[in-house]
Amino acid sequence: MALSGRIGTLLVAVPGLSGVVYPEGTRVTIQGTGGSVDGFVDGDWLPLAWWEFADVRPEDATG
Repeated sequence: MALSGRIGTLLVAVPGLSGVVYPEGTRVTIQGTGGSVDGFVDGDWLPLAWWEFADVRPEDATG
Protein backbone atom coordinates (compact mmCIF):
# COMPACT_ATOMS: atom_id res chain seq x y z
CA MET A 1 0.00 0.00 0.00
CA ALA A 2 1.68 3.21 -1.13
CA LEU A 3 0.63 6.24 0.86
CA SER A 4 1.75 9.78 0.32
CA GLY A 5 1.69 12.30 3.09
CA ARG A 6 3.90 14.08 5.50
CA ILE A 7 6.11 12.32 8.03
CA GLY A 8 5.56 12.51 11.75
CA THR A 9 6.96 11.00 14.94
CA LEU A 10 4.82 9.61 17.74
CA LEU A 11 5.15 11.51 21.02
CA VAL A 12 3.39 8.77 23.02
CA ALA A 13 2.69 5.06 22.51
CA VAL A 14 -0.33 4.60 20.20
CA PRO A 15 -2.22 1.40 19.31
CA GLY A 16 -2.85 0.69 15.65
CA LEU A 17 -5.98 -0.89 14.23
CA SER A 18 -4.09 -4.22 14.16
CA GLY A 19 -3.65 -4.13 17.95
CA VAL A 20 0.10 -3.46 17.73
CA VAL A 21 1.16 -0.66 20.08
CA TYR A 22 3.73 1.62 18.45
CA PRO A 23 6.15 3.23 20.91
CA GLU A 24 7.11 6.86 21.28
CA GLY A 25 9.53 7.87 18.51
CA THR A 26 7.96 5.68 15.80
CA ARG A 27 7.90 7.38 12.38
CA VAL A 28 4.43 7.54 10.85
CA THR A 29 2.96 8.76 7.57
CA ILE A 30 0.39 11.46 8.34
CA GLN A 31 -2.65 12.28 6.21
CA GLY A 32 -5.12 15.04 6.96
CA THR A 33 -5.07 18.15 9.09
CA GLY A 34 -6.84 19.42 12.16
CA GLY A 35 -7.46 18.00 15.61
CA SER A 36 -7.35 14.39 14.45
CA VAL A 37 -5.52 12.84 11.52
CA ASP A 38 -4.84 9.43 10.00
CA GLY A 39 -1.44 7.94 10.73
CA PHE A 40 0.00 4.86 9.05
CA VAL A 41 2.88 2.53 9.93
CA ASP A 42 3.52 -0.16 7.31
CA GLY A 43 -0.15 0.01 6.28
CA ASP A 44 -1.47 -0.18 9.86
CA TRP A 45 -3.93 2.66 10.60
CA LEU A 46 -3.46 4.80 13.70
CA PRO A 47 -6.17 7.37 14.45
CA LEU A 48 -4.11 10.22 15.92
CA ALA A 49 -5.01 13.26 17.99
CA TRP A 50 -2.96 16.43 17.51
CA TRP A 51 -1.03 15.88 20.76
CA GLU A 52 0.08 12.31 19.93
CA PHE A 53 2.52 13.21 17.13
CA ALA A 54 4.88 15.89 15.87
CA ASP A 55 5.61 16.70 12.25
CA VAL A 56 9.13 15.91 11.05
CA ARG A 57 10.79 18.60 9.00
CA PRO A 58 11.46 17.42 5.41
CA GLU A 59 15.22 17.85 5.84
CA ASP A 60 15.12 15.57 8.93
CA ALA A 61 12.98 12.84 7.31
CA THR A 62 15.73 11.49 5.05
CA GLY A 63 18.15 10.45 7.77
